[in-house]
Amino acid sequence: MLLLEVISGERLPKPDKGKMRFHKIANVNKALDYISSKGVKLVSIGAEEIVDGNVKMTLGMIWTIILRFAIQDISVEETSAKEGLLLWCQRKTAPYRNVNVQNFHISWKDGLALCALIHRHRPDLIDYSKLRKDDPIGNLNTAFEVAEKYLDIPKMLDAEDIVNTPKPDEKAIMTYVSCFYHAFAGAEQAETAANRICKVLAVNQENERLMEEYEKLASELLEWIRRTIPWLENRVAEQTMRAMQQKLEDFRDYRRVHKPPRVQEKCQLEINFNTLQTKLRLSNRPAFMPSEGKMVSDIANAWKGLEQVEKGYEEWLLTEIRRLERLDHLAEKFKQKCALHESWTTGKEHLLSQKDYETASLMEIRALMRKHEAFESDLAAHQDRVEQIAAIAQELNELDYHDAASVNTRCQGICDQWDNLGTLTQKRRDALERVEKLWETIDQLYLEFAKRAAPFNNWMDGAMEDLQDMFIVHSIEEIQSLITAHDQFKATLPEADKERIAVMGIQNEITKIAQTYGIKLVGVNPYTVLSPQDITNKWEAVKQLVPLRDQMLQEEVARQQANERLRRSFAAQANIIGPWIQNKMEEIGQVSVDIAGSLEEQMNNLKQYEQNIINYKSNIDKLEGDHQLIQEALVFDNKHTNYTMEHIRVGWEQLLTTIARTINEVENQILTRDAKGISQEQLNEFRASFNHFDRKRNGMMDPDDFRACLISMGYDLGEVEFARIMTLVDPNNTGVVTFQAFIDFMTRETAETDTAEQVMASFKILASDKPYITMEELRRELPPEQAEYCISRMTKYVGPEAAPGALDYISFSSALYGESDL
Repeated sequence: MLLLEVISGERLPKPDKGKMRFHKIANVNKALDYISSKGVKLVSIGAEEIVDGNVKMTLGMIWTIILRFAIQDISVEETSAKEGLLLWCQRKTAPYRNVNVQNFHISWKDGLALCALIHRHRPDLIDYSKLRKDDPIGNLNTAFEVAEKYLDIPKMLDAEDIVNTPKPDEKAIMTYVSCFYHAFAGAEQAETAANRICKVLAVNQENERLMEEYEKLASELLEWIRRTIPWLENRVAEQTMRAMQQKLEDFRDYRRVHKPPRVQEKCQLEINFNTLQTKLRLSNRPAFMPSEGKMVSDIANAWKGLEQVEKGYEEWLLTEIRRLERLDHLAEKFKQKCALHESWTTGKEHLLSQKDYETASLMEIRALMRKHEAFESDLAAHQDRVEQIAAIAQELNELDYHDAASVNTRCQGICDQWDNLGTLTQKRRDALERVEKLWETIDQLYLEFAKRAAPFNNWMDGAMEDLQDMFIVHSIEEIQSLITAHDQFKATLPEADKERIAVMGIQNEITKIAQTYGIKLVGVNPYTVLSPQDITNKWEAVKQLVPLRDQMLQEEVARQQANERLRRSFAAQANIIGPWIQNKMEEIGQVSVDIAGSLEEQMNNLKQYEQNIINYKSNIDKLEGDHQLIQEALVFDNKHTNYTMEHIRVGWEQLLTTIARTINEVENQILTRDAKGISQEQLNEFRASFNHFDRKRNGMMDPDDFRACLISMGYDLGEVEFARIMTLVDPNNTGVVTFQAFIDFMTRETAETDTAEQVMASFKILASDKPYITMEELRRELPPEQAEYCISRMTKYVGPEAAPGALDYISFSSALYGESDL
């Protein structure tokens, strides 16, 4: 009875006094009754056999007592007492060399297993590195002596008996080893607490790594956007078409080479942010709030600003190229007209300044007068050209031509010269009219030739100018209009040829009269500088320019037809790609709300969609190539399609973002399902309920639909309770409930998560119930990495009787689950 009181820690009934046999039997029966009350079945063991000294029965009863009170309570991972004790020994001695515990007899003969158990929990008591496998008696005695001296475990076994016995007594060794289990139970509890802390810290470290990675990626993307926007906002136009086309080529490189990787980074950043928030929710951590200006919405706003500036930059580039094209055309036209005018005015001022009429004869004065009239007619005919030159110069100034200064200088010189010619012409006419009454009639035929030859010459000058006129068109209709005008001009050539024959007939009449009356013609026609040869040469020049003009117009027709083919080719592809992108967007949206099949099947379907989209990229690239050909051909409109390359690009980027975001949502649902222990049937039920009340089919429920959904699932909701639930599913007060928030709510209250109180309790065990913990205790109980992590983040403990270097584990545990500065 005394043995039972000592080993069980309980008081037994008072024994009967006396040394008679029946007294002894009564006391033994009390002991056996107590053993039976503890659930131990005693088979064939009676009080009489014990009192009579039956050794076999007595030893069996003692083993039963030991098994019940010293070994039976041992349990590791729901195993039996013996199996649990053996598993505990195997785990504790696994790291040690020459130790392989497989049983409770021969595995303990060399004493290394016992020494390993002591060293594992109290490394300060035994230097395991000095033990030898070939010294089993020394190893066993060392273990026995240390256990008895420092662990209060009595020496129950003899080293020589164990070593010299082929198979040591299993029950004896099991009994002795169980004493170590009970002695180190407290250390076992500390190890469990340390494992919990390691798990919590590992989660926190991983979350911090993800936060730092998000901050880094967000900073790099925002910095790239910050550097790119000023470049796109630069609207300083180049002065030449070549320089502006280089700007356009740089912009194409930006769209094809530099921007696509940033689109992927932006998409990956959103995915990382959503994954991090999901992990934080699952580990019962506060939501991650990025640094100011680095929220996903901030990045989206910055990206939107980039795209707005980008669109404006492309429109500006095309507008500037059109402007420079127009300027080059006008500048060339200005130079051509100025050259023609300057060629005509060469020597005219000198001619008008002459005073040859002062010494001329009557015939010569009359000739000079008629000649001057012909010049005035010619001068009036050139007035239109001067006005055209001035109008072109004004338009060049209005379009901000880079060499406007030289244009203005040349135009001003022509206008000043023209004014001077008018003044000189009027002065000479006045002079000739003063002496006109003194002269007789002048040869009418010369005068008639001059009068008819001058306008015909002007007509030929105008015709040559029109036939050499520069033109710019952007459509087949415009070039057809020029061809029609040219055909109308060619229709006037027969009438012009009649006029030429008539003019040349006058000269022939002059020659005929001269020959008939023997008149010797000396010099040229006094009334005009034009000769019959001039008329003939210009007429031949006009006839040569007509086919050249035909060729130029036909070449332009071919170019416009090629442009039309480019338009049709681009439109044919765009009219296929645009609806394809829209259909894929709708199909992905349908997959995201479809409850048929498991989440893994949905993920496989989405991966197949993603691969199909990636494989379709070649069609987008081909369309980009056709678009580049169109832009290089300076084609700016396309009536065959409503899709522009910008529409296709935006739709393609939205498609890539949508498939990536949808895959991430399914991944988060899988992560939530696995972490919360939700079955596929439950998840399908949640999805079916959500889809039923998602009346707008946009993946979100408004508060009224959400309330109706909860009521349909058996929730009894009052206003206060519903308001509390809304703060959980819609913390930002957006007015809608997403499917992910709905799933989080349905699983949150049943989830098994770590809490700050559990972590505090674990630290308290490691600190031996002290309100603080030391660095030595942390380094002894935790792995090095987690120990140093705690030491670097725990604040100094301030309190009564604090040991040197004491750390505050309570505030540290609270920080892990609250507003943390870690």
